[in-house]
Amino acid sequence: MANTQFERAIVGELLTQLQGPPMIQILLGPRQVGKTTAARQVEEKWRGPVIYATADAPLPPEPVWIETHWNRARRAGAGCLLILDEVQKVMGWSETVKSLWDEDRHKGQRLSVLLLGSSALLLSQGTTESLTGRFFLTRCLHWSYPECREAFGWDLDRWTFFGGYPGAVPFVKTEDQWRRYVADSLIETVISRDVVAAHRVSKPTLLRHLFVLASRFPSQILSYNKMLGQLQDAGNTTTLSNYVRMLESAYLLSGLERFSSGEARSRGSSPKFVLWNNALVTALGVRSFRSSRDDPAYWGRLVENAVGAHFLNELRSLPYEVSYWRHRKHEVDFVVRTPEDVWGIEVKSGRPDAVQGLTAFRDKYPGARTIVIGGSGMPLEEFFASSPTDWL
Repeated sequence: MANTQFERAIVGELLTQLQGPPMIQILLGPRQVGKTTAARQVEEKWRGPVIYATADAPLPPEPVWIETHWNRARRAGAGCLLILDEVQKVMGWSETVKSLWDEDRHKGQRLSVLLLGSSALLLSQGTTESLTGRFFLTRCLHWSYPECREAFGWDLDRWTFFGGYPGAVPFVKTEDQWRRYVADSLIETVISRDVVAAHRVSKPTLLRHLFVLASRFPSQILSYNKMLGQLQDAGNTTTLSNYVRMLESAYLLSGLERFSSGEARSRGSSPKFVLWNNALVTALGVRSFRSSRDDPAYWGRLVENAVGAHFLNELRSLPYEVSYWRHRKHEVDFVVRTPEDVWGIEVKSGRPDAVQGLTAFRDKYPGARTIVIGGSGMPLEEFFASSPTDWL
């Protein structure tokens, strides 16, 4: 079964931040990646009283829910840690937190506060609108290859296929059960409770069909016109584009845009779908782990998607832009713009090491830097074992 004793590095980071200058700590990330586990591990190490409560209920709580638990923490005395899970489900949560936090500061009270949430959009709206200057954001994203290797003894191939949701680990030996777990307990829960319930989705069936379509084309470029032709009742390209952004806010998939001169991304271009965890690809397919590994073309797509997901997970909170480049017959898998450089990145796995796309990219952008990941370039093990920030 999953290793519930494994402690991610984020636990130590949170403890350090909670013991630092008074700030509201917000832990943000997808469902089922261990945010609550990390918070509980912080609770175990906390030297003082702790109040924990979760708003993850079928009916969203009212603001009084926050006030109730905040007052419980106040009564617990100095040094208390208040942990509120899935706080974005409370209507007007940020205004309530701001009022209570400012009241404590005015009275000179010291209450440590850790808020958890799984909707990037709702939390970012709340923090931008009400909590400016009062919070510190920490992202708890999908499990990396080194974490799965240490916690579950996985090799790179197993992580590439199963993706690394810790709750799904007990089912990997029976792949049908694993698929049902990921599809029902993860994907459907996120779409119905974190996307449809949080946004004005006029066509929820279309939203689900769009996600399934994207899972069939990992790390591939699809024009909106092609999508309109494959999806029933698809409406228009604006609807599809909005739905892609909704799915991105729940850490399911991103539609990378085409890199163009002068801007990091070309708005309105055909998106390149990257799913944030390979389990979101393989759980909705019919291929087994073994048959996938034996198909070089399909495995190459999984590896390329994993590379893109690694960039998105690691660079999400930094001033970097992740896109792709295509000009006529030439294509570069990923382009990362940093504050100083532009990087063209080609992924090679089960395919020839031809790099005509990188050559054409350098010709068009002479100042760009390039790198090949996999094949005869940077070994995949080395790439996934480190953060891209180490070499970008």
